[in-house]
Amino acid sequence: MTEAPLNAAGMQWYVLRVASNKEDSVRQALERKVNIEGLDTRIGRILVPTIKERRMKAGQAKVHQRKLYPGYVFVEMSCEEDGSVDERVWFMIKETSGVGDFIGSDGKPTSMPDHDVVGMLAASQEAEEEPTLSGLDFKQGEPVKITDGSFENFEGNVDSVDEKRGMITVMLTIFGRSTPVEVEYWQLEKR
Repeated sequence: MTEAPLNAAGMQWYVLRVASNKEDSVRQALERKVNIEGLDTRIGRILVPTIKERRMKAGQAKVHQRKLYPGYVFVEMSCEEDGSVDERVWFMIKETSGVGDFIGSDGKPTSMPDHDVVGMLAASQEAEEEPTLSGLDFKQGEPVKITDGSFENFEGNVDSVDEKRGMITVMLTIFGRSTPVEVEYWQLEKR
């Protein structure tokens, strides 16, 4: 199996600062403008790396896309010999609503080191995988306290963890007997 190259021929990855919570709309606007203005030889991929997380809300597991780098968009593009950005590309990017500036100095963006590009691209590809529950860091045998539901304020030890469903089985002592009780992970706190 052949690995895809980190960069398209003659291009490097650059980091663009954007308004918070505008990453996706900036990415879509830039992609549209690149196609309209025929700048696809100057600009390659435009990414907003995310990871899928499953969160429990009102007893329902919902998949949520969490941005790995809030406030940033990654742009694969070619620069001039002196490291500056082509004038047409510069104005196309700067005229996009929500765009700040590239990370760099003296008006010249700094390209990302290869090891950072590898991590960013790997994170982008992992977003296609099955989501996991974030915040589910309970371990078997760990002492916990139930903070919500019918068994609120009961204390026990974690018996098992079902990461797919977000359910944790806790062994409680009820009427002198050890009893397994299944609760959602957000209903627990560590003791």
